[in-house]
Amino acid sequence: MNKPALLRVENAGYKPAKGGRSLLQGISFAVQPGDRVAIVGPSGAGKSTLLRLLNRLSELSEGKIDLENREIRQIPVLQLRQQVVLVPQESRLLGMTVQAALQYPLKLRGFDAQTTQQRLLTWTERLNLPRDWMDYTEVQLSVGQRQLVAIARALVCQPKLLLLDEPTSALDAGRADRLMEVLRAIAQENAIPILMVNHQLELAQRFGDRVLYLKHGRLVMDSLTQQTDWEALQQDLVETEKQEAASWE
Repeated sequence: MNKPALLRVENAGYKPAKGGRSLLQGISFAVQPGDRVAIVGPSGAGKSTLLRLLNRLSELSEGKIDLENREIRQIPVLQLRQQVVLVPQESRLLGMTVQAALQYPLKLRGFDAQTTQQRLLTWTERLNLPRDWMDYTEVQLSVGQRQLVAIARALVCQPKLLLLDEPTSALDAGRADRLMEVLRAIAQENAIPILMVNHQLELAQRFGDRVLYLKHGRLVMDSLTQQTDWEALQQDLVETEKQEAASWE
C-alpha cells in the first residue's frame, strides 16, 4: 500500500501580478514522507518559483497545493512556514551570532532552554558544524558556511517539509558530497521529505530517489532516479540552455 501523500500539487501555475508570461503552468506531483526529490532544469525554468509557491512566498495564480489534505491557502502563513521551511541560496543571520540564529526560531515557539540546546547539539553535530562557529556572525562566515548554518536552522525546527534552493552552490566538492549523504540519511531516518533544487546533475542523482525536470515553466518529467536516463537529461539541458542563450542574443 502506498504511503499517503504529505504534499499534493495539482495543476499549479504562477503568473506575476504585474503581467508578463506565466512562469509555471500545469504543475502536478505528490510528495510522501521521507521522499528525496531533486528538482532540475535550465535557468529560468521556474525551479525556485516552485519552491516559493510551496510555502507561499509567492501565491498561486491557478491550481492548488495541499499539505496533509489541507489547502495551503487555508493555513495561516506563519504556521505554514514553520511546517514548510525554505532555505534560499543567500541566507542571512540578521546580525546574530550562529548560536543565536539557531536558537531564534525555537524561542519564537516557546521551547525551553534544555530542549533548545538539545536540538542545537543534535543538528550541529549531524551537519558537522564546528563549535567555534557558534560565536561567529555572518561576516565571519563564507557563503557556503552560511548555507550550512541556514540548513541547521531549518532542521532544528523539525519541519514537515524541507525546501532547499541550490544548497551546494558555494560548497567545495567534499562538503557537497558530505551534505548529500547527511540529507539522504535525515530524510530516511526522520521521514522529513526534502525537495532540493540543484543544477549539478551528479549531486541531484546521488541525493534524490525522484527527479522532477522543469522546462519552460512546465513539469516535463517526474521519474524515479534509477529509471532516469541521466545522459539524455544532461544533453537536453545543454541544448535547452544553448537555445535560450541564442534567443537572448
